Amino acid sequence: MKENFITLGIETSCDETSVSVVKDGRKILSNTIFSQIKQHQKFGGVVPEIASRQHLEAITHVAQKSVEDAGIDFDDVDLVAVTHGPGLVGALLVGVSYAKGLAYALEKPLVGVNHIEGHIFANFLESDFVPPFLCLVVSGGHSHLIYVNDYGDYELMGRTVDDAAGEAFDKIARALGLGYPGGPLIDKTARLGDESAISFPVAHFKEDNLSFSFSGLKSAVLNYLNHQKQKGLPIIVEDVAASFQKAVVDALVENTLKAARAKNVKTIALAGGVAANSRLRDELTNRAGGEFRIQFPPMILCTDNAAMIACAGYYRFFRGIKHDFTLNAHASLNLV
Repeated sequence: MKENFITLGIETSCDETSVSVVKDGRKILSNTIFSQIKQHQKFGGVVPEIASRQHLEAITHVAQKSVEDAGIDFDDVDLVAVTHGPGLVGALLVGVSYAKGLAYALEKPLVGVNHIEGHIFANFLESDFVPPFLCLVVSGGHSHLIYVNDYGDYELMGRTVDDAAGEAFDKIARALGLGYPGGPLIDKTARLGDESAISFPVAHFKEDNLSFSFSGLKSAVLNYLNHQKQKGLPIIVEDVAASFQKAVVDALVENTLKAARAKNVKTIALAGGVAANSRLRDELTNRAGGEFRIQFPPMILCTDNAAMIACAGYYRFFRGIKHDFTLNAHASLNLV
């Protein structure tokens, strides 16, 4: 591998426009993120058409700022890496189109990166962390249990059969009148509540099935809220948030520990926006005890960012993977 190898990463899969410059796959020189949260808050969630337009308006400025913050010129870039799925197809197309144009202009190689793989690789940034390990990827669109045997060598051990954990957080936060994005707001509100106040159901599958299901839990919370309103009974928002969060975390932690024991790994990593949840981090750490090492990315690298895409792209490139200018966006791109 060439020393001082510069990868420029691009991430536009949802509502963050991000460009990052990473040296030698792990050292972040810059990680510029333009968030669209304010544009989507009044709708209670991401509006795909608005997201695409915002990416289109921001991408050139974000890229220029990231290169300047890194203290390099575009000509110093050795590789362009970009998220090409999964995600919102219109949003993805903005990043992919910009990446192809940039790689063509600079005459540099181009690598497409799976967004879920990017989240896993957030754990490698600014650290000496290496495979093998089990990774729980939890975000607004994904809830996956992935065994990482090596760079690029993955086994999908479990995933949600319906709603992702982050999606459930957003919907319940909206029902409670907390706003958007739901994850951080539920986390903050739950700290003031009693998590044992309400018993919400958690879906359980057969012993060897590591799937997740959050639609039943979401319905149970909504039914509870409707029942309380119809009967004129009080709704203690903090208790509902805490009890709901406990149910989600219990399901995530239980299956994660089962999967880790099944693969006989010693390390469990978290990734994705929900990996920033304080209750999930604490519960996984406490229940893992001395049995497993628990790895968390820094908070800024849990949510969507281009540094993780640059890192994943770097390792893909040095495994011999690169793409031509027919690279396209894939809304439902699978990791394995």
